[in-house]
Amino acid sequence: MSPDRGSPRRSSTTSHVSESDEPSRGTSHEVLDSEPSGCFLAARSSQPQFTFRALLLGLIIGVLIAFSNTYFGLQTGWISGMAMPSALIGFAYFKGLRALMSGLGEGFARLGWGEGFSEVENVLVQTVAGSVGTMPLGCGFVGVIPALEYLLKPGETPREMVADPGVINALAVGDKTGGFRLPLSKLVLWALGICFFGVVSAVPLRKEVIVREKLKFPSGTATALMISVLHGGEKGEGKKDVDREAEEEEGRALIDESNGENGSTNAHEQAMKQDWKRQIRLLTTSFGVSGAYTVISYFIPQLHALPIFGTGLSNKWLWELNPSPAYVGQGIIMGPATTIHMLLGAILGWGVLSPLAKHQGWASGDVGDWNTGSKGWIVWISLAIMLADAIVSLGWLVLRPSIWYSRRYGPQIFCGVREHGLKDYLLNLSNPKMRGYSPVNLSDNPRTASKQVRSDTPPEVEEHDAPPEHLIGVKTTIVGAILSLTFCVIAVRVAFNAILSIPLALYALVLALLLSIMGVRALGETDLNPVSGISKLTQLLFAFVTPASNPNAVVINLLAGAISEAGALQAGDLLQDLKTGHLLGASPKAQFWGQLIGSAVGAVVSACVYKLYTAVYTIPSGMFQIPTAYVWVFTARLVTGSGLPPHAPVVAGGAAAIFAVLTMVRIYGNARKAWWVSYVPGGIAVAVGMYNTPSFTLARTAGGVLAWWWTSWKGRAETPVIVLASGLILGEGLFSIVNLGLASGRVGHL
Repeated sequence: MSPDRGSPRRSSTTSHVSESDEPSRGTSHEVLDSEPSGCFLAARSSQPQFTFRALLLGLIIGVLIAFSNTYFGLQTGWISGMAMPSALIGFAYFKGLRALMSGLGEGFARLGWGEGFSEVENVLVQTVAGSVGTMPLGCGFVGVIPALEYLLKPGETPREMVADPGVINALAVGDKTGGFRLPLSKLVLWALGICFFGVVSAVPLRKEVIVREKLKFPSGTATALMISVLHGGEKGEGKKDVDREAEEEEGRALIDESNGENGSTNAHEQAMKQDWKRQIRLLTTSFGVSGAYTVISYFIPQLHALPIFGTGLSNKWLWELNPSPAYVGQGIIMGPATTIHMLLGAILGWGVLSPLAKHQGWASGDVGDWNTGSKGWIVWISLAIMLADAIVSLGWLVLRPSIWYSRRYGPQIFCGVREHGLKDYLLNLSNPKMRGYSPVNLSDNPRTASKQVRSDTPPEVEEHDAPPEHLIGVKTTIVGAILSLTFCVIAVRVAFNAILSIPLALYALVLALLLSIMGVRALGETDLNPVSGISKLTQLLFAFVTPASNPNAVVINLLAGAISEAGALQAGDLLQDLKTGHLLGASPKAQFWGQLIGSAVGAVVSACVYKLYTAVYTIPSGMFQIPTAYVWVFTARLVTGSGLPPHAPVVAGGAAAIFAVLTMVRIYGNARKAWWVSYVPGGIAVAVGMYNTPSFTLARTAGGVLAWWWTSWKGRAETPVIVLASGLILGEGLFSIVNLGLASGRVGHL
């Protein structure tokens, strides 16, 4: 659910929603509370870390997820990294392969296919799969690229692009919306250009946020827990091992591969096997049901819009239900709080503001028209809410460290300056001989002061990390950063005929790198990667350096925001995966190269899949409404000085002020871990409910209520509903490929 990606990764549940900046579900169950020990990491490092079979399986799973994410992204903007389902599929594949070889006879069993599939290999599988699967969002194929190709006005289309013989002018083919159609070669070049630098820029952050600060990264931790359980970790007798080791070594919650040595009983093994079979049965059943619905809905397209509130509300005000199993699954992953807030946005936007704008004549056209109808009018309100939420949230991420440092060091500095003067204070700070200098009292004995500080400070916990040979070297990071940034500038200029100048491209990259740090910290602490807010903030900052008189201002603004979004998404994805790997003892270097390979493959695959969908289906249409593309282009027009619809500024300003306050309240509540935070509407979720038609929101709300009923009302474990949601999403996403083939073959509907 990106603008912010959500998924069972972060998951996203790979944080990482395309457009919803809300924390993912799938992380509330018991997680690994502690960091691994040095001996555990050393033991795991001896296992094969980067294997061809894990890489290949991760790429295959990732390609399927890329198809699914393109399908859902063009419909509603929601994408998922699917980290947990990827790990589950990887384990199921090798477990099934091992069973198949054993069933074929001893000769086949000796081949060892499927044997020895370890936790660290599974980490690589889900890392690669996620990096491939999130590229439709990371490369802009569900937002910026559709905006450039289908939503530009004739005056916004750059002459440099229209003059290119390889580019198709939309007006030349009778498309009144303007824009230009890029050839596949330029799309691939663009995607490859922006898919690497975010991965490389995340490497220096690993030591700080994962090893030193030990940020939670809830979905990454949950994925580590699931992998540990799948491979025989925290279950049954294994749980006793955790308790025993917690007493012997504080902070140790991961299970090593010694369960067998501690005498797991046959009954326990049988229980694990039965539980495994139930999970797989649930996954395959939900997958089959969702896939069957997808194919049936192709032949009966009326299923996508059921008039459950009557034909009047359906035809005029767009209150319909799309009973898609995948949207129910997405609602399960998002959770009840997020989906209820989205429903509130739908009621506010489509039940209050839309009729108001229509009856007052502010949006006199058809309700579903983006240009003259209330659908296009209320998107400005949702955009204002989203910007207010993003600015307040990102501002707090910058302000909080300043408050912490001022509280910790401010009194000492103030006392030192007051007692000895600013000049002497600064001279003493810069004097390397004054090692024991105390800003409070220079007469203290340095050794005594040093001992006093140590006695008052709790002893630091030893920072355990992977062996040096498994860490990403400084040279690799520096060379990779230089190459990836240079390639990005060149690729963007070639793909878009130098519309984005080199200084502006460098400015966009600097903003992307700085803002991605805030995104990573938000993801680590809240399971939310606010890539949509980051991209919108970049668009706002870019407006100050790109005059509105520039005929290419809108396109430049879109490209800059896309670069920023790509950097934040990839940095967050890698660190989420590195958290999973750190907890399970996987090699950061193996994950880094896996992410790079996956990003490259995902960039090419996403460009091809996007071309397939746009060649077969009408874009935009009732089925593929590309709502995030409209948000992108409306933001660009707003910050570059285009006028707003009648009365939209007043209503949008009021909504922005209200949700800025509500975001502050949520920040305060989260800091206090208050129980009431989930009852305060989240700005991004409300905004998504406003710019998506109610048909998508109603199905997601049903999924959120189902998750609440199962986990809170029934008090059951969350794992089954997450497995159910994964099957529902994967089923419709993958069978959409079948529908793509039927549509390309011009197979008729009933």
